[in-house]
Amino acid sequence: MASTGPPQSLKRSDTSLTREGDQLIITPLGAGNEVGRSCVYMSYKGKTILFDCGIHPAYSGMAALPYFDEIDPSTIDVLLVTHFHLDHAASLPYFLEKTTFKGRVFMTHATKAIYKLLLSDFVKVSKVSVEDMLYDEQDILRSMDKIEVIDFHQTLEVNGIRFWCYTAGHVLGAAMFMVDIAGVRVLYTGDYSREEDRHLRAAEIPQFSPDICIIESTYGVQLHQPRNVREKRFTDVIHSTISQGGRVLIPAFALGRAQELLLILDEYWSNHPELHNIPIYYASPLAKRCMAVYQTYINSMNERIRNQFANSNPFDFKHISPLKSIENFNDVGPSVVMASPSGLQSGLSRQLFEMWCSDKKNACVIPGYVVEGTLAKTIINEPKEVTLMNGLSAPLNMQVHYISFSAHADFAQTSTFLKELMPPNIILVHGEANEMGRLKQKLITQFADRNTKIISPKNCQSVEMYFNSEKMAKTIGRLAEKTPEVGETVSGLLVKKAFTYQIMAPDDLHVFSQLSTANISQRITIAYTGAFGVLKHRLKQIFESVESLPDEESEGPAFRVHERLTVKYESEKHISLHWRSDPISDMVSDSVVALVLNISREIPKVVVESEEATKTEEENNKKAEKVIHALLVSLFGDVKFGENGKLVISVDGNVAHLDKQSGNVESENEGLKERVRAAFQRIQNAVKPIPLSVS
Repeated sequence: MASTGPPQSLKRSDTSLTREGDQLIITPLGAGNEVGRSCVYMSYKGKTILFDCGIHPAYSGMAALPYFDEIDPSTIDVLLVTHFHLDHAASLPYFLEKTTFKGRVFMTHATKAIYKLLLSDFVKVSKVSVEDMLYDEQDILRSMDKIEVIDFHQTLEVNGIRFWCYTAGHVLGAAMFMVDIAGVRVLYTGDYSREEDRHLRAAEIPQFSPDICIIESTYGVQLHQPRNVREKRFTDVIHSTISQGGRVLIPAFALGRAQELLLILDEYWSNHPELHNIPIYYASPLAKRCMAVYQTYINSMNERIRNQFANSNPFDFKHISPLKSIENFNDVGPSVVMASPSGLQSGLSRQLFEMWCSDKKNACVIPGYVVEGTLAKTIINEPKEVTLMNGLSAPLNMQVHYISFSAHADFAQTSTFLKELMPPNIILVHGEANEMGRLKQKLITQFADRNTKIISPKNCQSVEMYFNSEKMAKTIGRLAEKTPEVGETVSGLLVKKAFTYQIMAPDDLHVFSQLSTANISQRITIAYTGAFGVLKHRLKQIFESVESLPDEESEGPAFRVHERLTVKYESEKHISLHWRSDPISDMVSDSVVALVLNISREIPKVVVESEEATKTEEENNKKAEKVIHALLVSLFGDVKFGENGKLVISVDGNVAHLDKQSGNVESENEGLKERVRAAFQRIQNAVKPIPLSVS
C-alpha cells in the first residue's frame, strides 16, 4: 500500500509496536518536482537514511539548501552521496558541521577525491556576502574526515541497515545505492545514464528487483539524439563559428561533462590541421588537479579509455590549455573556451559571457541540462537582452546552441531500465514538474497491466508505504546438521542481530556471533539451627528427587535436590546451597531458600527420626488419595467410590467414572468428561512431589 500525505514533521518520535513499525516513509527534502538540491529522506523500522545532500544552483545562501528543518538531523543513521555534482553534494559540509547530525556518511573513492576540489572552488567563486556563506574551506576539510568510502558492489552494514552500490554512468565515481532494511530493498538511482560514452561505462542494472525504485526524471519523455549526430552538430557549430572569426563559449561543470567534451574537441582538432592555430582553453582553477584525479581513477572508466591509456594518457590533451583566471586570458582572436559553472550564474563562464554576448559572430554552446532560474536557461529562449552582474542590460546577439551531452537517462533509457527491474513501487524525483508529470502519465500507461504504483511527491510531501515483515529464524551450526521431524522441538539459543534471527547450540555461540557463553556457579549460606534430617524430609515432600551424597564427595553431610542443587551442612547454625545458574536451578534454589526460612520461623518441634520411622510410601499414597477425594468433592459435590476402585462423579444427572490409577474418564457427557479429566490432572500435579521430568 502506498499513499502520499501532506507535508509533516519527520522528527523521530516513540512509536508503539503497532502497524507503524512496518511503515516506510520517503520524503524529498529537495528535488521533489524540481531539479536541484537533491536530498531524499527515508525511514523504516526506526532506521533513517538520507540520500544525497545538494544545493539548488539557482538560489544562494540558506535558500539553496534542502528543507533540513523538516527533520531531526541527529536521528539520521546513514547519509549516502551518489556523486560529486553540486546539486547532489554541495550542502554536505553544512549538514555535517552546522547541524546535529552524528551518523555516518558514505560515497565512492572517486567522488570523495573530486568532492573536495569542487567544493573548494564553489566557495571561492560564490558571489555571496560573508553572512550568506553556508560554510568555509575549514568546514570542507573537517567534513572530509567524516566521509567514509565504499567500493562498487561492496556490502556494508550500519546499525541494521545493509547497503551496496552499482555503477551509475553519469560522471566518474557516480553510484546507485541499494539499501536493505529488514528484507525491504530500496534502489536510489541518483543521476544515471545507460549510454556508454567516450570515457564512462553505462549504468549497471541490479540483478534483482527492489521493492521501491527512487529514480531521476530529468528528461521526462524526451529522447536523446544518437550520439554521433550530437557530436557532429557540436563540432560543426564550433568549426563554423571559428571560421567566421568568432569565439565559442561552452559553459560546463568543471568536472563530468567537461572531460567528455574535451576528449571530443582534442580528437577533432587532431583530425583538422587547419585548426591547430586556434586555441582551446579549459578555463577552470581546478583544471590541472582535476586531470590528475581522472588519471588516478582511469581503471574506473570504460574499456576504450583503458586501452588508450595503455599507449598514451588520453587526458594529456595536445590541443587544450588550462586557463586559471580571466586575467591570464589573451582575448585577441577566435578561440574555444570551456568554463564553469554550467548555469552561467557566476565565475569564469559568466565573465566571458558578458564579454562576448553582444557580438553576433560569437556562439555559446550549452552542452547539458540547465536548471530553472539560471541565466543558461534564460538564454536558450534567446531573449533580446540579458541582465549583467552589475545590474545593467546588454543585447544578446551571440548565437545560442543547445546540444545536450548531459549524461542523464532519457525516456527510452528510463523505460527500459524500469522494465528490466520491474519494481512494484516507483518514486519520481529530480525533474521539473511538467516533465515529471508527462513521464508519470506515460509510465502509468506502460505499466497499466502490472499494478505498479508511480508517485511523484513534491518537496516535504511524504510517501507512506506498508510492508508485512515476517520474522523467520534459521538454525545454524550443529542444529542445522539434522533436519527435524514434523512436530519435533528444536532447542537452542535465539540470537537477534539487526533484523535477522538465528537459532544455534550454546557451544556454537562464539563461532557464529561475537557473543560467548559462561557458567555462573552460585553459593549462598543461610542461618539454620534445626536438624539437617528434618530439612531433607520436608524437601522430599516437595521434590521427587532428594538424594544423600557420600561424605567423601561432599566433605560432610549433604544432599542433592532435583539433581541441580546441593545442600551442605556447614555448622550447627548454618547450611549452604550450591548450584550452577540457569532458569530452572534458580527456581529450585528459590524454593529451597523459602522452605528453610519458613522452617526457621516455625521453630519446628519435629525431632529427627530414623529412616524406618518415616512414613512409608504406601501411607503417603493413602494420604494423597484422601486429599484428591476431598478436592474432587469440593469441585463436583457428589463423589462416591465405585467398582474396581473407580470414583463415580454425578453432576446434574450426568455421571462420570474416574480411574484413579490411569486418569481415564468415561462419561456420555463430553463436557463433564473433559472437566473431570482436567481437574484430576491438576490435583495430581499439586499433591504429588515435583518430578524430575519437568526439567
